[in-house]
Amino acid sequence: MKWIEVIQLRSAGSNREILEHKLNRLIDDFSKRKKNPEMMAYSRALIDSDFSIQLLHDSNEVETGGSHLGLRLVSAFKEFGLVHHSIWIELNS
Repeated sequence: MKWIEVIQLRSAGSNREILEHKLNRLIDDFSKRKKNPEMMAYSRALIDSDFSIQLLHDSNEVETGGSHLGLRLVSAFKEFGLVHHSIWIELNS
């Protein structure tokens, strides 16, 4: 079953460079490990303080409360601002 974890962050704004560096480092670290889900990060067009992290999962069971990795990311990014965490399930599964 395919499902996606979306972590959205609205940061304080003054720490964009630090946050962007941290996101890029996380993606590099996790992309080297084959058993982790695919991870992508985006910044919002026209709003420098908004970011979105997406974790793409393909597993037998959906973790409706969030994956261990997703929950760690939420915890890590709370210091930067407001965080929203949601789980989406592919309709065709």
